[in-house]
Amino acid sequence: MPWNASLNLRYQRRHATTTVAHKHLGPLRIFHSHYPQGPGLCHNVLIHPPGGLVGGDRLDIRIHAEAFCHALLTTPGATRFYRSLGADATQSIDIELEQGAKLEWLPMETLAYPGCQAVNSLRAKLAPEAQLLAWEVTALGLPISGQPFDSGFLQQRIEIADCWLDQGRIDALDKRLMDSPLGLAGQRCLGTLVLASGSPWPSQTREALLQSARDSLAQSPTATRSGATCTHDRVLVVRALGPLVEPVMQTLKAAWRNVRACAWGSEAAEPRIWKT
Repeated sequence: MPWNASLNLRYQRRHATTTVAHKHLGPLRIFHSHYPQGPGLCHNVLIHPPGGLVGGDRLDIRIHAEAFCHALLTTPGATRFYRSLGADATQSIDIELEQGAKLEWLPMETLAYPGCQAVNSLRAKLAPEAQLLAWEVTALGLPISGQPFDSGFLQQRIEIADCWLDQGRIDALDKRLMDSPLGLAGQRCLGTLVLASGSPWPSQTREALLQSARDSLAQSPTATRSGATCTHDRVLVVRALGPLVEPVMQTLKAAWRNVRACAWGSEAAEPRIWKT
């Protein structure tokens, strides 16, 4: 029997404090809020007690931030898509940011187990001056455990409404995609970081953001291949590819810190859960 769950989060600005109201159905919750950088930035950890999805399971996460809120969401561990007996497992994230709101969506990695049939999607709608800073790190198979990604598929989609769409299907049997130099080149972890704005950036701002990302990538681990580009006047994209999660995550964390400081003029405070 499928084990489905949903979570609706609504961030609100009350005086100088960002607060959150939430409703949930099934095993999907958030921890209480933390404010490591003051009351204006609300940190939350999203908890899915089962720890993963099997065929037929579905997680629906909806996040709405009212005007001028600032929130950061992460997870305590990986999102796991386990082997399926025939049905797809689905995670869907829907984000809506009102004017001037900021959201940092920074989950831990997604693990695609051999034989999974997974659909993982994120869609964001941004009002003028709203900004989303988000990443997705995906590991294919469990190479340390000797379980290569030799069957199954993962379908991924990231959409910023009206300006950017990134989607693809990673099929374990597509050897040209998995092993070709024009595909994943034998690497089994890929990461994408996106900074998106509800309003176009002036050209000088775009160049500064792009340079901040490239400066961080110049220091990235030698195990990763990485690059940054502005694909639209409202979107900055950083890509990383490596053999394992750790160097890819390290690369994106460095990019997150640099880009965040450039875009918002403030240093990042890592969520406490990352240190446990």
